[in-house]
Amino acid sequence: MKIITDKLTLNELNALAANIFGNMVKAVVDVNREIIAVDAELHSDLEALLLENGSKQKDLWGINFYPELKGDEFVEFDSMINVRPSHGNKSRGVDNKEICSKIIEIVAKRVK
Repeated sequence: MKIITDKLTLNELNALAANIFGNMVKAVVDVNREIIAVDAELHSDLEALLLENGSKQKDLWGINFYPELKGDEFVEFDSMINVRPSHGNKSRGVDNKEICSKIIEIVAKRVK
C-alpha cells in the first residue's frame, strides 16, 4: 500500500494491477488533501492507511482503476466504504456529482 502525493504513471498502475487483481487497482481518494492511496486487496485497508496519515473519514472515497481502459471506464466508483446513509450516500458509488468531479480532477492530476 502506498499514498500517492505526486504522480503515478500508467505503467506503475499496470504493474500494481498485475500484482493483485490482474486488470484492476483499488484506490481511495482524499478529496480534501488531493491524495490517493493504492495497492491493497480492500478499500478499507487503504482507508485506514489514509486515516492513520491525517485524512478525515468524510473526505475519503473508494474507487477502482482499470489501467487498460480509457475515458469513463478508467475509473469505477464502487466501494463499500462509500456507503454512508447518514451523510447522504446510500450506494457503493458516489452519489454527489460535485464529489465525483473532484475525484476525476484529482485522478487526472495524480495519474499520468
